[in-house]
Amino acid sequence: MPATIYYEPDGDLDLLKGKKIAIIGYGSQGHAHALNLQESGLDVVVGLYKGSKSWPKAERAGLEVRTVAEASKAAQVVMILLPDHIQPDLYKSEIEPNLSPGDTLMFAHGFSIHWKEITPPAGVDVSMIAPKAPGHRVRELFVEGVGVPGLVAVAQDVSGRAREQALAYALGLGCLKAGVIETTFKEETESDLFGEQAVLCGGCSELIRAGFQTLVDAGYQPEIAYFECLHELKLIVDLIYEGGLTYMRYSVSDTAEYGDYTRGTRVVDPAVRERMRAILAEIQSGAFAKEWMDENRAGRAKFLATRAEQEGQLIEQVGGKLRAMMPFLRKEKPDSTPLAPSANG
Repeated sequence: MPATIYYEPDGDLDLLKGKKIAIIGYGSQGHAHALNLQESGLDVVVGLYKGSKSWPKAERAGLEVRTVAEASKAAQVVMILLPDHIQPDLYKSEIEPNLSPGDTLMFAHGFSIHWKEITPPAGVDVSMIAPKAPGHRVRELFVEGVGVPGLVAVAQDVSGRAREQALAYALGLGCLKAGVIETTFKEETESDLFGEQAVLCGGCSELIRAGFQTLVDAGYQPEIAYFECLHELKLIVDLIYEGGLTYMRYSVSDTAEYGDYTRGTRVVDPAVRERMRAILAEIQSGAFAKEWMDENRAGRAKFLATRAEQEGQLIEQVGGKLRAMMPFLRKEKPDSTPLAPSANG
C-alpha cells in the first residue's frame, strides 16, 4: 500500500493563528522549529530552564523566552524537543501541571509516548511532526525557500483536528514543501531506533572501526587506513544520498562496483541479518528502551565510560591529526551535548 504523503495544499496556518506555540528546548531542532514557525507568522515562545546557555541565544534571535513551566502554561500547543531521557521528569514537573483541556502536545520523536514514559492527560491532542534532517539543515533549507521531508503521526485526537493542526505546524516548519509522510508513533519510534543501531550509527561505526583495524593489523599505515575506511565514506554516502545505490554504483569505478556486488554480501551475510532481526526484536519488545532509561536513571556510568573509551581509540587519534591537515573541515571538538533530533542545547 503506497504511503500517504501531504504537501503544502494540505496545510492551513490559520489553524494555528491566535494560538501560542511553546518550543521546549533550543538545541539542534529547537532553534529551527522556533525560528521557522515565527518567520511563518506564528506566535512562538521558547521554554528553557533558568540559566540555560541557550536563553540569551534565543533572545538575540528575537524570540520570547520563558521557563518551561511558564511557556507551557502560556501556550496552547507545546512541542517537546528535548533528549528522550530528559523528557519524562521534566514533563511531569514542568509541563503536565500546565496543560489545559483542548491543548496540543507535540513531539518530533515518538520514544516517550510509544514506551509510555509520558502519559498525556485525556483532554489534549497528541501528535508528532518529525523532520528527517538535523535541525541546522531544517533551518538552512527553510531560509533557502525549500524544506526537508518529515513524518506526521497522531496518538490522541480529542479535537477531531489533531492531524490537520499537525500539518499546519509542518507547513510553518517548511516540511510540507518537500512532503510529509503519514506514520504512527510506533512505526516512527521502532524504525528510527533500528536505523540508528543497525545501520546509521552502530552498524556504520563498527564497520568503519573493523575495516580500519583490519588494515592496521595487516601492517598498513593507520593514516592510509583512516582515509580508506572513514574519510572517503562521505564521498560514497553523498552519492547514495543524491541518487540511491544505483547512482553511487554508476559514479564509482567498475572495479569498485564489482567489489560491491561480490564482497558486500560476504561482510553483511545471513548471520549479520539474523542479528539485525534480533536487534529489531529487542526494540519492538521495549527491552532496549528499558535498558536505556535504566542506564540514565542509574547515573549513565556505563554510557559515559564507553564514550570515553571510544574517543580514545587509535582511529580517533589518527583522525584528529589528519583532519588538522584539512582546513575546510570543522575543527572544533564537539561538546558532550548530542546533536540529535531531540537535543535541547
